[in-house]
Amino acid sequence: MTSKPLICVPILQKDRQNVLRIANEAIKLGADLLELRIDFLLDPDPQKVIHLLEEINFPLIATNRTREEGGYFRGSEVERTDILLETADYVDFIDIELHTDAKYKLKVINASKSAIISFHDFQKTPPIHELLQIVNEEKKLGNIAKFAVTPNNMQDTLNVLQVVNQSDNTIGIAMGEMGRYTRVLASLFGSPITYASLNGGSAPGQLSIADTKQIIDKLIVERD
Repeated sequence: MTSKPLICVPILQKDRQNVLRIANEAIKLGADLLELRIDFLLDPDPQKVIHLLEEINFPLIATNRTREEGGYFRGSEVERTDILLETADYVDFIDIELHTDAKYKLKVINASKSAIISFHDFQKTPPIHELLQIVNEEKKLGNIAKFAVTPNNMQDTLNVLQVVNQSDNTIGIAMGEMGRYTRVLASLFGSPITYASLNGGSAPGQLSIADTKQIIDKLIVERD
């Protein structure tokens, strides 16, 4: 029987009140996992973030995305990674970018209960052999490999699925409208997590929780 991926809803809010509101809505709608995007918070003080994580009290990914990879964190790299280090005990996963400087990246990975190593390309989809190299490098470092790329044609989206099919514990996403279907179809190839939106997503092409659940359920039932 094909296992279902965890449906994760990113929380992209600036303050505690709205973070908790979105978290509660997502949980009620059936999310399996939440991703707190720390880089969206106006006040990412580590102790305040920890308190917020404790208030949410639900399976969580902590992410503090760099500007180069689509994030909004305004501080230094030391500050960015220190926040992840301090919150590691309070979440199920830490998402850290592959291109993070090794001296910071390894500290975060070692502190994590489970590490998602991520790669983003907002311009293109690298060829299959490059994507496989990226995934292999990520898997040497962490528990789950993740790549999100920009397709310029349908073949790019198929290449994403091919890489996921060849790699266990790998999240592969073709962003944008063209790649929208990969967010759910990747579940048939073993992607452990898929990302869905609530009132707007964290990346182009995200589907709603309801649509994601419905499509995945139908795909998996038909395959089994």
